[in-house]
Amino acid sequence: MFTLVFWQATAERAVKSFAQALAALLGTGGIGLWDVAWLTTLSIAGMTALLSVLTSLTSVSIGPVGSPSVVTAPGMTSTHTDTHTGTPEHVPSPA
Repeated sequence: MFTLVFWQATAERAVKSFAQALAALLGTGGIGLWDVAWLTTLSIAGMTALLSVLTSLTSVSIGPVGSPSVVTAPGMTSTHTDTHTGTPEHVPSPA
């Protein structure tokens, strides 16, 4: 979890979530740029980014090792625990 790759992927997700929430909030109501309640809008977008980071931290024990994702993307490997021995085993993702 404390790898550079993990934090880069987590930051990317948080920035994307922030931008998507900001775009959604600005797009509602068809209001002008000067009429936006900026403090509220940025606060909601910031909370969305924080929730994205918390989701990534929670997902680290569910998905692929060292990834903030819950699912394994093509080409990634995942670690699963063997139900009989209790030892972790690396399983390549299906192609």
